[in-house]
Amino acid sequence: MQKATAIIAAGGAGLRMGTSTPKQFSELLGVPILIHAIRAFRQVPAIGAIIVVAPPQHREHTLALLSQYQLDDHCTVVSGGKLRQDSVRIGLALVADDSPLVAVHDGARPLITPENIQRCLDAAATHGAAIMAVPVKDTLKAVSADTAIRHTVERDGLWQAQTPQVARTDLLKAAFAKADQDSFVGTDEASLLEHGGWQVVVVQGSETNLKITRPDDLPMAEAILMQQQPTQQMRIGHGFDAHRLVADRPLILGGLEIPHELGLLGHSDADVLTHALCDAILGAIGAGDIGRHFPDSDPQYKGISSIKLLAHVIGLAAEKHFRLANGDITVVAQRPKLASHFPTMQKILAEACQVDPAAINLKASTTEQMGYTGREEGISAHAVVLMASHPLA
Repeated sequence: MQKATAIIAAGGAGLRMGTSTPKQFSELLGVPILIHAIRAFRQVPAIGAIIVVAPPQHREHTLALLSQYQLDDHCTVVSGGKLRQDSVRIGLALVADDSPLVAVHDGARPLITPENIQRCLDAAATHGAAIMAVPVKDTLKAVSADTAIRHTVERDGLWQAQTPQVARTDLLKAAFAKADQDSFVGTDEASLLEHGGWQVVVVQGSETNLKITRPDDLPMAEAILMQQQPTQQMRIGHGFDAHRLVADRPLILGGLEIPHELGLLGHSDADVLTHALCDAILGAIGAGDIGRHFPDSDPQYKGISSIKLLAHVIGLAAEKHFRLANGDITVVAQRPKLASHFPTMQKILAEACQVDPAAINLKASTTEQMGYTGREEGISAHAVVLMASHPLA
């Protein structure tokens, strides 16, 4: 049997968050809310295809995020519509007819667990359709337009709907067709199934399955997530490198070619700044040094861009569940002046490290014409990094 398909509804503007970008792109413990939601579905073996419905103007950004978090091979991204119902309809059109079940989930619900997703899938497989929900526990009041209480609503039997909402694929497609025929607009998939006369059962969810809607929801979600995760580890690493200056070589620093009459000598591009950063990261994760991983005796590294080596080192760190929190690098050179080149270097290094450029700090210093750097015989660099564990990766 083909695996079930998930539709992640992330096409909303999130205006109540008061941010310039939709709420699903806001970060929760350093990771976008949308990525948290997708990762939960990736951990469910029964889920095959994942269709992400994004705001049209943010489709490219969504694709870039999926690539950054290595989820692009598992997801299809499509542009959503004006209403949630429109967006889900667009995603549903891409679900194969032989996919037995389709699960629709809010892209702004980052704390859903794989276990609860599976429980919904099991219930839908048995009953045809099921949604995650929790019993209403607060007293409910019906209030008039002038904020006066009209009456208290009896809460027995009332449940608060959540997602995922799962249904047999043929049933959900029929429910959308019926709604379109009747010009019916529902607030969720269950309401469309109800309108079509199909039964939907409830699977008790969790109060922690929050939907991030307002700014106050973020710190609450972060507190829950921090309780669920092991204590974060922080590790410090230091790196140092030096290369000789020679004629007829380009001067490459931080992945950028710097205009100068001399360049650095080395088996690779001799980017001393990037080498120091690589060594600092490797030291922090206990993985030796750059010479162990990229020996100058190996011809495949001859002339290679050190930015490629840095990207590989970041990959090694990710395998050990560590990410770069920040890096502080000092280049020691008498000449040339480097300050004007630092912004471009920051962007290059940050992209390779998968961090914001602000996480990379660059400084330059001379030795007042003392020593080999002062005599312009070479350039050296020191790097200090802080690596943070990321158990969610």
